[in-house]
Amino acid sequence: MLRRLHSLPGIALAVVLSVTALTGAVLSVEPAIDRLSNPPIPASATVADLAATVAARHETVERIVVRPTGIVTVAYTDGDEAAVERVDPATGAGLGPWQPSGFFRFVTDLHRAFLAGDAGRIAAGGSALAMLAMSVSGLALLLRALGGWRGMLGAVRGPVPQRWHLQAGRFAVVGLLVTSATGLWMTADTFGLIAQGAVDSPAVSASGGAPAPVGSLKALRETPLAALQRLDFPAAGDPAGLLTLKTSAGEGLVDPATGTLAGFTPAVLPERVQAVVTMLHTGRGLWLVGLLLGLSAAAVPVLGATGLAAWWRRGRDASAPATVPADTPDTVILVGSESNTTWGFAKSLQAALGQAGHVVHIAAMNALGPEHLRAERLLILTATYGDGDAPASARRFQARLATLDGRMPYAVLGFGDRTFPDFCGYAATIAAALVEKGWPCLMPLKRIDRQSAQEFAQWGRDLGILLGHPLHLEHVAETARTTVLELAEREDYGAAVGAPVAILRFRAPLQGSRPGRLPKFEAGDLVGILPPGSAMPRFYSLASSTRDGILEICVRLREGGLCSTFLHGLAPGGRIDAFIRDNPSFRPAQGTAPLILIGAGTGIGPLAGFVRANDAGRPVHLYWGGRSPASDFLYEHELAQYLAERRLTTLVTAFSRGPGSPAHVQDRIAADAPRLRELIRHGAQVLVCGGRDMAQSVTHALELVVRPLGLDLATLKSTGRYVEDIY
Repeated sequence: MLRRLHSLPGIALAVVLSVTALTGAVLSVEPAIDRLSNPPIPASATVADLAATVAARHETVERIVVRPTGIVTVAYTDGDEAAVERVDPATGAGLGPWQPSGFFRFVTDLHRAFLAGDAGRIAAGGSALAMLAMSVSGLALLLRALGGWRGMLGAVRGPVPQRWHLQAGRFAVVGLLVTSATGLWMTADTFGLIAQGAVDSPAVSASGGAPAPVGSLKALRETPLAALQRLDFPAAGDPAGLLTLKTSAGEGLVDPATGTLAGFTPAVLPERVQAVVTMLHTGRGLWLVGLLLGLSAAAVPVLGATGLAAWWRRGRDASAPATVPADTPDTVILVGSESNTTWGFAKSLQAALGQAGHVVHIAAMNALGPEHLRAERLLILTATYGDGDAPASARRFQARLATLDGRMPYAVLGFGDRTFPDFCGYAATIAAALVEKGWPCLMPLKRIDRQSAQEFAQWGRDLGILLGHPLHLEHVAETARTTVLELAEREDYGAAVGAPVAILRFRAPLQGSRPGRLPKFEAGDLVGILPPGSAMPRFYSLASSTRDGILEICVRLREGGLCSTFLHGLAPGGRIDAFIRDNPSFRPAQGTAPLILIGAGTGIGPLAGFVRANDAGRPVHLYWGGRSPASDFLYEHELAQYLAERRLTTLVTAFSRGPGSPAHVQDRIAADAPRLRELIRHGAQVLVCGGRDMAQSVTHALELVVRPLGLDLATLKSTGRYVEDIY
């Protein structure tokens, strides 16, 4: 329901909202132009000073106006000439005729009423109402997608249209809430729907004495020019005429002979609110705020285009046609997906089961029905939306499950991102619901981190054992556009302890006589490498960035590993096909707070990259574990250099087969608890990279470190101060 409330107005009113937003963005520039192109009002200037100066230059002064943008204008008559001029508020000197910009007047009419009078004003009000509804619902969806308020500054993930939509929404949502709410108010005020609560003006008249010089009038001398909105002079020769002095506090009548206030009408609350609303909506008087709101408005076409692309992607039929009707298969695959990526895994599973002789039906989780209970097994593949919520194709699953009376064996496979506090939360919810329903479980809940094809393949092998035959799941999420890279150099370690590791450095091949160009990447991003004869890439964490001029990875040789065997067999000059996958969630946070880097084995790769990029000398403390200092001390010489250059503050190592007592990295963390606790107290961020077993041991050790601070790792994760890249 919330998604429909958000998307349907945007789809239906895309052009109208874009026109309203873009014209608003253009108008937001006008106050800044006026502010920068006109002299400022001196704090010491009074209304009397300016009135005396302009009265001395003109035969008759009719009105002085200080406009919201700070422009001061004077309406006057000299002989037969009536005109309006801009004046310097400091000197009262004329700056030339004043006339509103014809361009901005046209854009204003287009913005307020689509050049269509009252009917256009009603349409503009309707678009403001639609924008307000979309902003409120969009904020709710944004919080859901990013895991709450704490995730608002975190990394945005997902397919490109969805990611751009969330990023633009995060930037613009506050501004759009302000402009749509104030625009709706101004439309209501235009049609008299806002009670003004006017106060009757007192019936007063002038004393009748001879007018005193305007510069001597007490009420004008006591009013700062910066507070003035309008000063109206009485008609020439009118003995009963009064000056009308309008400020934000209200409207007063000034006796031209005595200079005293003959009457004063204070501004009522609705009038004050209207002034604030107008200022916020137009930026007049708040030119910097106006520019920020204009930038928010300029994001609306981006939001419209990316929202439409995301909506189309969600709405298209991503599932392959069912191989058989729902009531005849032996296996039913149900898919919960927000952006359709989970469907790709489901199709790979469907194809592998079909090749093994199974009869498979595939459908969305929302399609669950009694006919599915005739199958022998149910396999559920589901993503999680936001902070543990159901993805789009699974929102009706639990309601449908509650209506079913039968039972069938099931297995649940969750897809998510381990950096989110509620990793695969919806998959866990579904597994718990099926347990409560009493359905027999075929396999424990399995969670797949960041669409790992390797983890998916391992789950397939486990499923094959259960089914009594091999099951090979080779999944390629998309056909990636690869870049050819050439091995420039390599360093080999670990042969003596039976765990060969190679640091491989690649460069772009020469393009004729010119150096080739590397793709853009940062340390901590992932490189996907396609080994010869395989369509399934293997991913490795990057230890370098593009500016280093090389692409560097650490690779451990794994028994039977297709890609690691290929890479370890490369000689300098050998080539690979590779592509980059951004990993923005695993990077040091901006700022100067200390970094605590923890890793083991090849997990040192991206950590060494973070140290290498530390040009500013930020405090960085590295804890790393290996097997033997004699055979696999990765980056030993580079780390010594970084210590000398103060890119690295401290280095603590642990070797499981070194001289003396063997130790692991978690042992060093426990021993260093007081220092680590103090670093975390002062805002340090912790980044962990390496194997899953190591990461679990580190988690246990760090929980004991932070507990005396009244913290836990879940809290640190939710604020981006504890991030992992584990495998």
